Amino acid sequence: MDLAVLWFWIVAFFFIGYFVLDGFDFGVGMTMPFLAKDDTDRRVMINTIGPVWDLNETWVIVAGASLFAAFPEWYATLFSGFYLALLLILLALIARGVSFEYRHQRPESQWKAWFDGMIIVGSAVPALLWGVAFANIVQGVPLDADHNYIGTLFDLLNPYALLGGLTTLMLFFTHGAVFIALRTEGELRVRAKRLAARAGIVTIGVAAAFLIWTGLAQASLWFWVLAAVAAVALVGAVLANVRGAEGVAFSLMAVTIAAAVLALFAALFPEVMPASNDPANSLTIENASSSPYTLTVMSWTALVFVPLVLAYQGWTYWIFRKRVTRTHIEAAAH
Repeated sequence: MDLAVLWFWIVAFFFIGYFVLDGFDFGVGMTMPFLAKDDTDRRVMINTIGPVWDLNETWVIVAGASLFAAFPEWYATLFSGFYLALLLILLALIARGVSFEYRHQRPESQWKAWFDGMIIVGSAVPALLWGVAFANIVQGVPLDADHNYIGTLFDLLNPYALLGGLTTLMLFFTHGAVFIALRTEGELRVRAKRLAARAGIVTIGVAAAFLIWTGLAQASLWFWVLAAVAAVALVGAVLANVRGAEGVAFSLMAVTIAAAVLALFAALFPEVMPASNDPANSLTIENASSSPYTLTVMSWTALVFVPLVLAYQGWTYWIFRKRVTRTHIEAAAH
């Protein structure tokens, strides 16, 4: 049981890493129509995440694999019940990845515009649907005695879940705008700071509504503590952005997202998939986890490889830490 609890929080850690890192990738894609004035601006924005977006995306693969190995019952219920929503996320991620690789293959503006549209949609759809999925997990969904989801896709699109989706969408949008301000110079940087300030105000309102709704439904002390951390960090990020401290603003946005995701897991604990129709049908850490032997092997594996992955990712970000400018793009074109 102790190892099962440990892996519950390890899965939370992997999802936190995914939402923090791929979150600003989504944000860059979603802010493109608001920030880019020409093709050079769009190339600058894409180049800010070009070296890291695929590495960031691997976090969701690791999270899914960990979920499958540590909590097979949870994985089966989640991926069968949320099949259509997760399929839409997968298709959006594929479209976004293809666009990054193919938009520069031909010079025609219509060709590039088509793939730019795929980047925008491929960023917005996961940003929305991940929030919808996690809100439904925390709120609970109808399950039968065999832990099978017995609702429909439209049951997942309830007001609470849609507010959760809007919250993640706005968090990632603001996160991406702050990242662009951190990684660029000139007019694009100024526009990104201005957009982050405006989006941040909306994000504060939406996130506050979602966290309060969640807290009232899921009375957990740790949830309220983590929600408070997320709220303070979000306000601090908006203020730091206004003052031109992009590094501080970006760090605080990362804290905001991490604390918010951790708060949702705290609200969920010790269940992993509550049954809204009958509590007896709920999946818990105890009845959804793998055997102690499996969890022991996974723990030793994680102890060896997770630090290596973190070190490699940190090194990658250090290598590509410099700002991307229009001059770099124009020079590369010649």
